[in-house]
Amino acid sequence: MSTLADRLDTARRAHEPAPVQGSASHEARGTDPFLEVKARVHQGLIDSLGPRLYDPHLKESDLANQVRQTLQEVIDAEQHPLSLADRTRLAQEVSDEILGHGPIEPLLRDPEISEIMVNGSHRIFVERSGKLYPTSARFTDETHLRRIIDKIVGRVGRRVDEASPLVDARLPDGSRVNAVVAPIALDGAVLTIRKFAADPFTDKDLISFGTFTPPVRDFLWSCVKGRRNIIISGGTGSGKTTTLNVVSSFLPDDERIVTIEDAAELQLHQAHVLRLESRPANIEGSGAVTIRDLVRNSLRMRPDRIVVGEVRDGAALDMLQAMNTGHDGSITTVHANSARDSLARLETMVLMAGVDLPIRAIREQVAGAVDLIIQQARLKDGTRRITQITEVVGMEGDIITLQDLFTFDYSAGRDENGRFLGELRSTGIRPTFSQDLADQGIELPYQLFVPGLR
Repeated sequence: MSTLADRLDTARRAHEPAPVQGSASHEARGTDPFLEVKARVHQGLIDSLGPRLYDPHLKESDLANQVRQTLQEVIDAEQHPLSLADRTRLAQEVSDEILGHGPIEPLLRDPEISEIMVNGSHRIFVERSGKLYPTSARFTDETHLRRIIDKIVGRVGRRVDEASPLVDARLPDGSRVNAVVAPIALDGAVLTIRKFAADPFTDKDLISFGTFTPPVRDFLWSCVKGRRNIIISGGTGSGKTTTLNVVSSFLPDDERIVTIEDAAELQLHQAHVLRLESRPANIEGSGAVTIRDLVRNSLRMRPDRIVVGEVRDGAALDMLQAMNTGHDGSITTVHANSARDSLARLETMVLMAGVDLPIRAIREQVAGAVDLIIQQARLKDGTRRITQITEVVGMEGDIITLQDLFTFDYSAGRDENGRFLGELRSTGIRPTFSQDLADQGIELPYQLFVPGLR
């Protein structure tokens, strides 16, 4: 992990006047009249703090307080005439550079922003309520953007450079980070941050958002308690991970839970949770630990439940085998546009494992392992809703049979703001595993399955 001294030096160099290399540099310098003032403030801050930056016994929070206090003293000594508003802005921006993530730090603090998209140093977009908006925030230049990316990925022990131009990482609060740099990114480095709330959403939050209804929440709770294997399916940005987090919160507190993710995002509060995270190859191309490796290893860790953030390759085979061999009640997500598509995706991913299995054998594995598919979508009004809850019934010939238990009511139309008025409604079909749940003392009230019941 980088020291505060490293971050001070990174931030200072980020604000040094860059050599003129074209119109973009002129534009970047011209947009900030305080660029030279910032550079002087940075240098003064470093000179003032001195050896305290390297004190291993000083907590980072205490260092941060000293940085802010010294920052005010340095600004007070600055000869450049500054208004109160300019002084406040300068202090905040310098503090963000040293202690945070530069110009995107205010966006990270904004609770209404769910996603930040940096398309090169001078184009930053955000997502609010499912809609995209441009912002006035910008980096000084490409080098400044790359330094912030390096700070983010370095904190979790990863790297991004010409040899490895793609990286997945996370912020300390669990927010998901993806970065793409040259030579893959042709128009400047691309940084995408999907924010996660410091206080994770609960089932009550999802009910208030309209993601699902109280009866559906009760049904999913019963399925988790009754050890049904669940797949959460949906497209990019549809809210799969948020729903996975909420559904996983229904897991019993007295069971041993192993979570497996590319970048640790799940926030489970049960007493017995073991968190595993995959690791990319090092600069020599060795040392990679894949999701598949972790799934296989988790079977030796005596798990009661396995929660996989997402399966996207041959790990699907190991996940299905785990579900079929005594690890009932496991949960995972896949990228797919419908419940039926999610099964096709699972078949394809099993084939990626390199095992020569006939399609029918794969489908029998899927039908025997998966009990329930939760289909999620981001609708045109920007809201994220569960649109379908489907039971995997079994096999008829070579086809996996499905039956919808709940579907989204699109016929309800929209309100004056274009927001969908519909919600999940029961199809009137009871799941075939109702008796299995009853045998475990978990009753599904008949009211849950009255057609059209809210």
